[in-house]
Amino acid sequence: MGGGAVAADELRLLIERAERLEEEKKGISDDIKDVFAEAKGRGYDPKAIRKILSIRKLKREEYQEQEAILEVYLQSLGMI
Repeated sequence: MGGGAVAADELRLLIERAERLEEEKKGISDDIKDVFAEAKGRGYDPKAIRKILSIRKLKREEYQEQEAILEVYLQSLGMI
């Protein structure tokens, strides 16, 4: 019987910890939305900022490869 109580306590603690982290994540998400709203209010394009953020996550070589593939596809479609 004692083992079940310990497992239940452990499970409860894990769930509570996950709940706290979800709350923090929502708070951070709200903060990010505020930053984009501020950027838009100052005349910046939020879509462009999001694209820059995604590019900055990549290694230079990964970005260059993606851009080269995109250019080939666009040329194939006669878009550039």
